Amino acid sequence: MSIIKQAKDNIAKFILGSKSVPRELLELSNYFRSYGPINFKFHKDGDVITATSTNFRHGSIITSGKDKKELDENIKDAIMTAFEIPSSYEKEAKINNVSSNKKEYAFA
Repeated sequence: MSIIKQAKDNIAKFILGSKSVPRELLELSNYFRSYGPINFKFHKDGDVITATSTNFRHGSIITSGKDKKELDENIKDAIMTAFEIPSSYEKEAKINNVSSNKKEYAFA
């Protein structure tokens, strides 16, 4: 994620105030409450691991990373992007890997 995008997101959060919650964050919470975790299928191709969602109701989420740590961060960012949540709300989104064996991510 670019530094310029992060700066814009943080400026918007500052202007709106820390108690303000974007509507998209509520949509994310409602999605997980209604449909459960988002599952991912992993595919390794050379030095890159690609993750593709298998049950996302609004299309597909696809991202990649060089290792499992980077992939985990990129999956969380891709889910936030799918719901159009600014990166400055990463802590409030509380997206976590809820089952490493099943590769499921949910609102925790």
